[in-house]
Amino acid sequence: MQKTKTPDAYFKNAKQWRDELSALRKILVSTGLNEEIKWGSPFYTLDGKHIVGVTAFKTFFCLWFPQGALLKDEKQVLINAQEGVTKAQRQWRMQNAKDIKPATIKAYVKEAVALAKAGKEIKPQRKGALVLPEELKTALSKNKRAGAAFEKLTPGKQREYAAYIAEAKQAATKERRLEKILPMIAAGGGLNDKYKNC
Repeated sequence: MQKTKTPDAYFKNAKQWRDELSALRKILVSTGLNEEIKWGSPFYTLDGKHIVGVTAFKTFFCLWFPQGALLKDEKQVLINAQEGVTKAQRQWRMQNAKDIKPATIKAYVKEAVALAKAGKEIKPQRKGALVLPEELKTALSKNKRAGAAFEKLTPGKQREYAAYIAEAKQAATKERRLEKILPMIAAGGGLNDKYKNC
């Protein structure tokens, strides 16, 4: 997956949902927020605070609010995409142009901005030290390229790989998973990068 460096490049190179993403962009730019790239997708910020992001997947495109759990969500459009994992973040999934409601989007963004200005936020809980399964630790020490690349990954991506190996019950399953992920690690990618569409 190619990393996007600018919002213009993101919208221009979108393989799916290009028109819908552009419509969302037009609405969000009209709010006066700063447009940036964060985590590979367009993000709209105010004084360095993350207000709302745009991203696309194979079956839907969405807005996501890092502090969405604080929003009133009067239209009941927000979901927690990772129940039990994320406390604050919420997604607003859409599947066609009819799902884009400019007035409602602006109202949600306005509320998110007001919360940010008031300093309201749900702070993430810090996780303990990363614990690598022995099998992964051994594989990374044998594969120097993958080992060096693993050190450069974000803590979140490192945890995903560690959990992927730790969750396997049988040694044969762990071995198959290691064979699958070592090239991905060596390439500098995350375990779930392939699920991102843009």
